[in-house]
Amino acid sequence: MQRVAALFLPLWPIERLWRAEARTGARPEPHARASLDPLREAVAKEQEHACSVPRGGGWRPGARWAREEALGKVALPPVTRARAKHEVGRRDEAAANPFRAMPPDEGGPPARLSSPGGGPRLRDGGAFIARGNYPSTSFAGPPPPRGEDRAPLITSLRTGNRIEIAAACPAARALGLRPGMAVTQARAQVPGLDIRPADPEGDRAHLASLAIALARRWTPTVAIAGDDTLFLDLTGVAHLHGGEARMAARLQRMLARLGYSAWIAIADTPGAAWALAHFPSSTRQAGGICEPGKQVDALASLPIETLRVDAAATELLHRLGVLTIGQLATMPRAPLVRRFGATLATRLEQALGRLPEPLHPVVPPEAIVTQQRFAEPIATAEAIEHWLGVLVPRLAAALEAEGLGVQALECIAERVDGVPQRIRIGLARPNRDPAHLLRLLRRRIEDVEPGYGIDAIALHVRRAAPLGAEPMVERLDEEAAPDLATLVDTLATRIGLAAMWRMHPVESDVPERASARTAVLDPPERGGARAKIDAVDQLDRSPALHPWHPEWPKPTRLLRRPERLDHVVAELPDHAPRRFTWRGRPHRVVRADGPERVHGEWWKHVAEAEHVRDYFRVEDEEGRRYWLFRRGDGERSATGDLSWYLHGVFG
Repeated sequence: MQRVAALFLPLWPIERLWRAEARTGARPEPHARASLDPLREAVAKEQEHACSVPRGGGWRPGARWAREEALGKVALPPVTRARAKHEVGRRDEAAANPFRAMPPDEGGPPARLSSPGGGPRLRDGGAFIARGNYPSTSFAGPPPPRGEDRAPLITSLRTGNRIEIAAACPAARALGLRPGMAVTQARAQVPGLDIRPADPEGDRAHLASLAIALARRWTPTVAIAGDDTLFLDLTGVAHLHGGEARMAARLQRMLARLGYSAWIAIADTPGAAWALAHFPSSTRQAGGICEPGKQVDALASLPIETLRVDAAATELLHRLGVLTIGQLATMPRAPLVRRFGATLATRLEQALGRLPEPLHPVVPPEAIVTQQRFAEPIATAEAIEHWLGVLVPRLAAALEAEGLGVQALECIAERVDGVPQRIRIGLARPNRDPAHLLRLLRRRIEDVEPGYGIDAIALHVRRAAPLGAEPMVERLDEEAAPDLATLVDTLATRIGLAAMWRMHPVESDVPERASARTAVLDPPERGGARAKIDAVDQLDRSPALHPWHPEWPKPTRLLRRPERLDHVVAELPDHAPRRFTWRGRPHRVVRADGPERVHGEWWKHVAEAEHVRDYFRVEDEEGRRYWLFRRGDGERSATGDLSWYLHGVFG
């Protein structure tokens, strides 16, 4: 008999935001400093009326507050009476829970009962459910604050010309905010609302990754139903986790540790499980376990909305007085089909178990591996090269079938003595060219130590990326742009990809911040967001300015840190130096150009509000050209201390 579990995540988009905040943590602004003046003033006021009695209590003769001349300035201690004998030993504190802890069904130590509303899980029909307070168990990192510590959180989504609420946290729902409500109405109703942009694509992608994780660990058949529900086929796997109730409890505890609240219902059909997980009844909360063959009675009191039909059919049924599934099940099917179409009758029969409802499971991606075992061990480089020439075309065919290109490849040669020999290669761009892959592997054959022989060779794809069609040149007389990926891969096999980089221009006036290291190859171009029709920036047709101005030449070699110069002779405020000493060697300047004034980036760093640098290009007697700068403008001391530095070398 089929058993299906419906995993409903009621706060999936909201809890994704909370989990992201808990993982990153709230960090203060770099220039925000807390002022201690209010605290100092409060301490000073408290010290004015401080009592000289020790903190532990007791009487000290001659205390300041006990002197007669000071009685009018300080408050006298309250009059106390001696405690009666029957009051001695009493303490004003909350009493312990009078109920004895009971051992749980899944074994282990007894669970301690907490205060009302503090526990994250309750029992209902054999399954654990979440209610009221959402899980308060430990997270991977500090748990995100929920409740009074933060403003109510909602996510917004644009639908045509209307911005609606996509999801709302429990605090926002308690204030009357619901998905589908206009954001303007929500702002007017709840001041100080925390509004974030919705990310439906990210929510669906994250839900798909959760489905893949559950398919690898819990059950092989996991299907996605909507934007917040998963179907798990428990047929033949529930006993591996200790039964349906224990499996549901373990699954919910795992999600609670990750920061997600979940309602789980188990029934014979996906439709019944979905209805029990999403809608509570008058006698139970949402979720629970439906006994085999009892789904008809369990669904009888649930509303029509649990059948997953469109809103128009639901509204029409309500107007006709049909409110529950039990009332709908007693009606003949032929009139229903003629009036509402086949969808309503199909959903009803599927939920009651009279029609099958197939699941479309997610398929976890499998690693691409090609392997060859030998009847006799091989131990020569020629034999290894021969079999690599056989395995690489197989690997390329497998990659082509999946539409992928390899980015990280590992070759494992299994020796007779059980010590594997590994060859790892990385590619700058996804590639599945057999000749190129074989060329990279051949250069690393000398790293393999065959020992007493190699029993098998396997090629494992450790990282891959989609590889689509490549652009080609239409005209025969036009040469295609050279592809540096093969050259980068060849050099990376010898010196490593981490040892290669290129400089990328950055828009900054400060020379040491005007460039940054980046990957050797350009990343693939991504299509930008489509601009609005009334966007003003579309009127600007001029090309974007390059961060490095061509009329302001920079040295070919820029020192990592500017080096200070000694014995500098220069005329202030705008003349280049006549003589300077660098690294103990004197230099006499014969030609110079400048100054080029560079101000500090005060909008990024407050300390650079008045910093000034004056750069000069100078040439000494031997023809060497240097790039020098002076700190300060030569007139105001606040701009710099007038010290000289060498920042780069030309040629």
